[in-house]
Amino acid sequence: MKKLGLMVLVLLLVLSMGLFAQSKITLKLAHLNAQQPFEIPSAAIAAVFKSAVEANSNGRIEVQIYDSGVLGKERETMLQVQQNIVQSYIASTGGMSTFYPLIDVTNLPFAFSSYTVGYKVYDGEFGKAMAEDIRQKTRLRVLGFGESGGFFIFTNSKRPIKNPDDMKGLKIRTMTVPLHQEIIKSLGGSPTAIAWAEVYTSLQTGVVDGQMNPISIINMAKFYEVQKFATLTNHLYAPYVWVISDTFYQSLPADLQKVVSNAAQEAILAGRGLSRIIDATEKGLPVLLSKMQVYTPTPAEMKAFRDRTIPAAKAFIEKQYGKEGAQWVERFLAAIEKAERE
Repeated sequence: MKKLGLMVLVLLLVLSMGLFAQSKITLKLAHLNAQQPFEIPSAAIAAVFKSAVEANSNGRIEVQIYDSGVLGKERETMLQVQQNIVQSYIASTGGMSTFYPLIDVTNLPFAFSSYTVGYKVYDGEFGKAMAEDIRQKTRLRVLGFGESGGFFIFTNSKRPIKNPDDMKGLKIRTMTVPLHQEIIKSLGGSPTAIAWAEVYTSLQTGVVDGQMNPISIINMAKFYEVQKFATLTNHLYAPYVWVISDTFYQSLPADLQKVVSNAAQEAILAGRGLSRIIDATEKGLPVLLSKMQVYTPTPAEMKAFRDRTIPAAKAFIEKQYGKEGAQWVERFLAAIEKAERE
């Protein structure tokens, strides 16, 4: 009887250990950049998310970070998220556009007067409505709209860009975002879609003359080594669209869903804070001022940019996406107007 009791006890211990092992959930989170959380917003997002999820789930969820695009290019990785092979991905608007083309609406140029307005729009009713539309059409649940580096500016190797006419004939690298390309066309430039990994070499060899990105991204990529001129147009604010497999999320018990959602919001705040710190310190604009010729357009010049790009962008969205696109533009503009008043 003693031996039988001991065998039963051992069996129960083995079964309990198996159940414990099964209860451990793995969440694979991928992003394209190096995992340097004090340098790169997506890395800060990933680091804070991992810490918060693992702590607040009492170890029931383990977050594994796959940085630097090790799981493949954006489309490949996002397909893996749809299939729940990878659970989560911090996508650029370019990456999202191949799955949800209407993300183009958020690339309306010269839309935001400040970061505060942008945060209100993406965290508010507009962001929630678009997130739900994305979920329904792609099976990708949006955890939030994260910081990709801030407002976009132009750089190039040919000449100072002070007004729209200075863009004429310049070959400008863009992401695979149709509206980005239309903005360049409306300014007289020639848009060229090039994968991120190839941008530096393309600028260096003259495949393209210039590009547009946030200041922090320009510094991180050391584009100042192959670009001479920068213009502070602040013409786009394109956030990361941070997605998670809806299949995976729905499989979680309610308490762990809340842990994941809350951790995502904390992580997004961290990414935004890091980006603002970078912009304001020696890792931001001061770097460009020391290495490039930097120009700030006058109010009249900024108006000329807006007058050239906004009508073209609105017409493109309506033509490309029909009535639905036009409706999303109006919702976007209404949300911006509301945020400006608050």
